[in-house]
Amino acid sequence: MNMNNQRSNFSGKLGFVLAAAGSAVGLGNIWRFPYLAAKYGGGIFLLIYLILVATFGYAMIVSESAIGRMTQKSPVGAFNILGKGKGHGFFCFGGWLNAIIPIIIVPYYSVIGGWVFKYLWEYLTGGVHRVADDNFFAGFISNSVSAEFWFILFTLVTIGIIFAGVENGIERVSRIMMPLLVLLAVIVSIYSVTRPGAMEGVKYFLIPDFAHFSWMTIVTAMGQMFYSLSIAMGILITFGSYMKKEVSIEGSTSNVEIFDTAIAILAGLMIIPAVFAFSGADAAANLKAGPSLMFIMIPKVFDSMGLGQFGGIVFFLLVLLAAITSSIALAESAASTFQDELGWGRRKATVVVAVIMLALGSLSSLGFGVLGSIKIIGMDFLDFFDFLSNSIMMPIAAFAICILVVYKVGVDRIAEEVTVSGKFRRRKLYNFVIRYAAPLFIIIILISSILNAFGIVKM
Repeated sequence: MNMNNQRSNFSGKLGFVLAAAGSAVGLGNIWRFPYLAAKYGGGIFLLIYLILVATFGYAMIVSESAIGRMTQKSPVGAFNILGKGKGHGFFCFGGWLNAIIPIIIVPYYSVIGGWVFKYLWEYLTGGVHRVADDNFFAGFISNSVSAEFWFILFTLVTIGIIFAGVENGIERVSRIMMPLLVLLAVIVSIYSVTRPGAMEGVKYFLIPDFAHFSWMTIVTAMGQMFYSLSIAMGILITFGSYMKKEVSIEGSTSNVEIFDTAIAILAGLMIIPAVFAFSGADAAANLKAGPSLMFIMIPKVFDSMGLGQFGGIVFFLLVLLAAITSSIALAESAASTFQDELGWGRRKATVVVAVIMLALGSLSSLGFGVLGSIKIIGMDFLDFFDFLSNSIMMPIAAFAICILVVYKVGVDRIAEEVTVSGKFRRRKLYNFVIRYAAPLFIIIILISSILNAFGIVKM
């Protein structure tokens, strides 16, 4: 594909589904989902997450895909076209918010991708015992030179694929990576659940226990759904604009839901049973480990294996592939906005995205090292960017999408776009969620997240 202003297209349903699934199935599923599920109740977290995906997630994916395809624009242009008239300023704000979110996320996302790159390299070079040491992870992320090097390497890989264009870049990579991702996830999950003591972890993860329920279970499950399904990031609007009219929006949505959920469950089965198998009496404490859970526990799993090096290579290759597909989607969404709204060529837009990624990402990368003394409302740079994007900006952006659909576009027009290429079997559910349930729930979640972050309310 030439690096010009011409809008690209996916070759068909498979291309869209794999690219959308690639954006959804990334570190959000494999790194973030397991530690949140472990921390916030296991089975009850999983149950609430599945309900949200089948209702709220479904409605948002359909809305964003339809908006993108009917306007052939990325978020800013789509909101500008559809939001004309009364309240146009609010909708312009909503469009830009959807566009800015990927620009905020992809830099710190690439930092974590760099961590994965580092661990893969360690396994490739025989560092099975080294990475299993309790102090390895903390030592690595606090070493500013090393952390920055691996972050930059991951960023360059992402930008290189974006330069290739949609058809030759995102779709080709997704076609190769997604089937491999599933295969690798199944292999590692089978090994994890068959370890001695792991069945307690399987039960904790798959069987809901209402004794573990709290309001934060809902808040975090909702936030994870945004992150995992790439909702309210502008990505699905951008990908929708690449979708041909003959591709079924509802069918593609269902496929993305299934793919995302399957990988999330597999990720949980890879990591949570391992906590029980290798922590013994400390399992309860380790379930609360948070973001470091994968990087600390999984190496211990592979250190115990007869084929630990092979297992580590397989696992971190899997995570790296997932991280790359999502970072591609985030960077592509940002580049598309610059192309559409500023009239830039694809090459210039991609270079600017790369500069932003390197600048903001370096803050997050160095935030555990030379910039470790700098905190924003008690958070390091990476945690702050995650909180800002996931707990504040995404709910507001999702609310703007709901209002745009209900009061400007109209649910009937969305239905017309959906039925151009197939049936709209869940139309009644869609209407109820997008009109009533989603806007109310988003406001509650947004307020809860802010109050909890500032310590006004503890949940």
